[in-house]
Amino acid sequence: MRELKGEKLEAEIKRIEALKQYEKEYENLGYVCGIDEVGRGPFAGPVVACAVILPKDCSILYINDSKKLSEKRREELYEIITKEAVAYGIGIRDNKRIDEINILEATYEAMRDAIADLKVKPDVLLNDAVTIPGVDIKQVPIIKGDAKSISIGAASIVAKVTRDRMMVEYDEIFPGYDFAKNKGYGTAAHIEGLKKYGPCDIHRFSFIHNYI
Repeated sequence: MRELKGEKLEAEIKRIEALKQYEKEYENLGYVCGIDEVGRGPFAGPVVACAVILPKDCSILYINDSKKLSEKRREELYEIITKEAVAYGIGIRDNKRIDEINILEATYEAMRDAIADLKVKPDVLLNDAVTIPGVDIKQVPIIKGDAKSISIGAASIVAKVTRDRMMVEYDEIFPGYDFAKNKGYGTAAHIEGLKKYGPCDIHRFSFIHNYI
């Protein structure tokens, strides 16, 4: 990762410190965990949730809402975050489960699995906008949390890279929908493939009924 220098480095360090406001507010409770998901909107593929507990002295630069970062930067940060985190967990719900219970409930299930996958139990959860049902841990929902909390931002990056890698693999199994590029979202190329080939095994029928 290219190193910043001078004023740019100082500005980035200051930005990262500001991203720790919620972590510092709740660190007296114990382990603070950020949670986010990726994949609520696509026509195909799973929804992926991630829970991340960063060390209190975390100094990883560039963490932000994953959508604001380049693919290369996300990949770099994924390696650093998963290496330096106190713990991280992943939860996944596939398209069939999404169709069965709806995307919001499937997202909640994935988030609960991500929490359960942590090797350390958190004492407080910082969530991106939602309150997760069925969780006996204090929760703090933060609107646009992936851009306001370093833990939620880290979770958004790990979730995004995890899901993107899955969709690249699915592109080889189910060619014709441009999954490697669109990651299952409803782009023109994806819709064209749907109309030409019909749905494949990872399509969400509850999302594509207007296109088939």
